[in-house]
Amino acid sequence: MYLGIDLGTSEVKIVLMDQAGKLLADAGSALTVSRPQPRWSEQDPEQWWQATGEAIAKLRAKAPAEFRAVRAIGLSGQMHGAVVLGAQDRVLRPAILWNDLRSISECVELTERAPQLHQIAGNLAMPGFTAPKLLWLAHHEPDVFAAMQMVLLPKDWLRLKLTGNKVSEPSDAAGTLWLDVAKRDWSDELLTATGMRRSHMPRLVEGGESSGTLLPEVASAWGLSPEVIVAGGGGDGAASAVGIGAVNPGDGFVSLGTSGVLFVVNDRFRPNPAQAVHAFCHALPGRWHQMSVMLSAASCLRWFCRLVSVDEATLLNEIAELDSAALENAPLFLPYLSGERTPHNDPYAQGVFHGLSHAHGRAALGYAVIEGVTFGMADGLAALHTAGTEVTELSLVGGGSRSPYWAQLIADALNVRMVTHVGSETGGALGAARLAWLAANDQPGKEAVICAKPPLREAFTPNAQRHAALQPRLAAYREIYRCRPERNADAALPGH
Repeated sequence: MYLGIDLGTSEVKIVLMDQAGKLLADAGSALTVSRPQPRWSEQDPEQWWQATGEAIAKLRAKAPAEFRAVRAIGLSGQMHGAVVLGAQDRVLRPAILWNDLRSISECVELTERAPQLHQIAGNLAMPGFTAPKLLWLAHHEPDVFAAMQMVLLPKDWLRLKLTGNKVSEPSDAAGTLWLDVAKRDWSDELLTATGMRRSHMPRLVEGGESSGTLLPEVASAWGLSPEVIVAGGGGDGAASAVGIGAVNPGDGFVSLGTSGVLFVVNDRFRPNPAQAVHAFCHALPGRWHQMSVMLSAASCLRWFCRLVSVDEATLLNEIAELDSAALENAPLFLPYLSGERTPHNDPYAQGVFHGLSHAHGRAALGYAVIEGVTFGMADGLAALHTAGTEVTELSLVGGGSRSPYWAQLIADALNVRMVTHVGSETGGALGAARLAWLAANDQPGKEAVICAKPPLREAFTPNAQRHAALQPRLAAYREIYRCRPERNADAALPGH
């Protein structure tokens, strides 16, 4: 038996998988985000640990005998967060998250300090990444920066609590701007640019390798053997890829979670920072990937549902009943509720409803929201096309994959066949469990078996007529962003 733990932004999700790769049970525990100032986003790491314990208790209650037989645990998690540790591994301040925008000016500074940044890290300096956050700390919280002895990514702080070991792996580390992505090792040049050293970094293992075993006190509390292995794991995107079998060049997926990701596997490091495309290491050795990222995806739908006091399932049913005339005349929505990465690299981008009238009801606005997120994915695919990446089929993962209507809309807008798999809604947790299986298995050819694509659940073939009908709306969507009033132009990021 294998556990996969996915530390998301809104939830800790855990799955239990058997020796044949079948999901037996899952459980989750909600998380909250603190926003003490505009554009800030933080979480208390202790909340992660408490939520993990709660989810473990729920899972153990569902399948007690199977839970006790767990041999290995894999970790997946939100990327880019900065957990700053001092002496005795004490957390010095709340973790600064991936969607925090406070370090905009530090991105400009880092680009100036590290002329080879784009070539080494393969990415533009963006406030979501980890390195600019530490420059911000050096400027605004110098006492914290001086006391810092180690920086860990969110899932790797969970690993510290589980094993006592300070370890990361290349797929998550590639999102810090401290990694030499081609070499899959820390870059002394990039660390120096932020006033840091290798001693501030955890050691690296590959995602399917062991990073240690459970601490005796954790094993006892959870009712597991202290010999349980904790695998290296992966950043949420790479772990999701492993979960749905996107492990060979050309494989890819769309993830509809809090953020939105379009992920395509490469056999080598292929950076394209000019289009704000991310080039990261995969969770498996000898593989990399390109990724377009939008900062608000399914979170836009959750935001709108809270605003109009409706649950997502009811709203999606209402949207599905709209006729073609209502869809063609619906408002347009820009999903930039937290700024945007690909393709704009614009932390000042804002959400917009455009074209509202008295004729529009809740369903029309709801459609505009999911269409706007879908158009953001179309922009991401266009950026990948510019980078030389072509795809004919993509898997759909994350919470948004539960909606057949939205899946078909994505297929139509991107003109790409979309497929869902059994267990695809579990996202990174399934991939984390598979990486645990890899770490505990020494059989030859294990990767091909363990990382196979899960059974197909449903396929969505693009509708040529609907694709054509969406193009004028996509063009108008893009024009609204281009024609927006310029704000904070002097603080625009490099590459923006």
